[in-house]
Amino acid sequence: MISQEPNLFHRTLVMKFGGTSVGTPEAMTQTVELVRQAKEDWPRVVVVTSALATVTNLLLDSASRAAMGEVQAFQQNEGHLRQLHEAIADALVKSTALYDQVNWEIDNLVAEFANLCQAIAILGEATPRALDAIAALGERMSVRLLATCLESSGVPAQFVESSRLVVTDDHFQNAHPDFDQTTQKTRAVLEPILAQGNVPVVTGFIGATKDGVTTTLGRGGSDYSAGILGAVLPADDVWIWTDVNGVMTADPRLVPQARTIPEISYREIAELAYFGAKVLHPKTIRPVLDAGIGLRICNTFQPEHPGTRLKLGNGTNGKRGNGKGVVKAVTAIQGQRLITVEGRGMLGIPGVAARTFGAVASTGTSVPLITQASSEQSICFAIPAEASGRVVRALEESFSSELAHNDIDRIWSTGDVAIITVVGAGIMHTPGVAGRIFSALGMQEVNVIAIAQGSSEVSISLVVDLKDAETAVRAVHALILEEEPSPIIPLP
Repeated sequence: MISQEPNLFHRTLVMKFGGTSVGTPEAMTQTVELVRQAKEDWPRVVVVTSALATVTNLLLDSASRAAMGEVQAFQQNEGHLRQLHEAIADALVKSTALYDQVNWEIDNLVAEFANLCQAIAILGEATPRALDAIAALGERMSVRLLATCLESSGVPAQFVESSRLVVTDDHFQNAHPDFDQTTQKTRAVLEPILAQGNVPVVTGFIGATKDGVTTTLGRGGSDYSAGILGAVLPADDVWIWTDVNGVMTADPRLVPQARTIPEISYREIAELAYFGAKVLHPKTIRPVLDAGIGLRICNTFQPEHPGTRLKLGNGTNGKRGNGKGVVKAVTAIQGQRLITVEGRGMLGIPGVAARTFGAVASTGTSVPLITQASSEQSICFAIPAEASGRVVRALEESFSSELAHNDIDRIWSTGDVAIITVVGAGIMHTPGVAGRIFSALGMQEVNVIAIAQGSSEVSISLVVDLKDAETAVRAVHALILEEEPSPIIPLP
């Protein structure tokens, strides 16, 4: 059961449901029940939904193949899109009028999908703007379906496309919201719906420019949408419903002993989200933190599990710890490569780092980790493996003169590596933690290629060979199990 909350008129809850939470008739049934229960305890409930599971990938793959002239792909996927949504409507929508209406609306969106793919096939190119228009269709379909399923179950609901609410720039595929304009529009649209006691069911992931052109917030951006709406309303709490029991101490696919972290700080979850934990979009954190509202991550399919609650504060006050419970979790980003720029002539030359990362930025590549030797004779950073070729070429072009004069000896890339990030409040202020981490890795014969620790005090990142990634994660996770307090055995 959903935890009980005081039934005060002004209290507002934002519930976000991921693709697996709405992707099948059984999942949709569970989601409808969760919203119905929440409405009993919270007078104001806003629902944010992702596209049905697999739909966004299907849409974008169809667009990509259309650009290559493979028109049969999107033509086949038209029927598949209808079937996915109709199967849920068949199971949950009992009213003939509601059933006919939602299927008609989804048919129109599927037709829009086909028209966009046809245009891409004719042009032979899928622009970022066109890709956003196509990717947004998944949420536009699911929001209508979920609202109809709620209505059919007796929960008054109204779908709202977030292109009416979230105002962004025109950085298609990864747009940035304008919070002032978003606040005004969100309150203007949602407050009247909430005042009537209805549940607004809002598309995640999408927004629109000030001119009304559809944009998206980046893959996984429905979490971010929930954080934005929660912050601008403002809500009292944001609940992210997914298919795992909150934030785990490690990826359970790599570490079967991984456990749910019941409470975690904003700094810790931000580090985990950035360094590979897929349970929460990294950008979700800031609007919720800035607004000072609660955030909970819970499992649609095990709603009785408390999940993970994010707590305000940094998780550490700079005090030295005793080593117990310091390490909270370990993550791995695989498929990375290290790029090194090195040369004796770099010593004392100003601007080398700026030129290095200017060249990287020109390729549109994100850099998750940076380290530099104290001698200033090398700079080393991680990038996705698929970007290594174009990044090295950009650097060689930028430093062509220095390479010719041997001021820079070489610019080179490693093979595939993984970034292992150990997260926990107070790591920097607790003696011996780093030593224990390296000892655990050494005992498993894992070689550490590079190390980086930020000033956030809550994480250490290590680079290891890709073949050692799973071994490294398990070795560090064993430290978490060692730190857990022993069970209290009552005296007879």
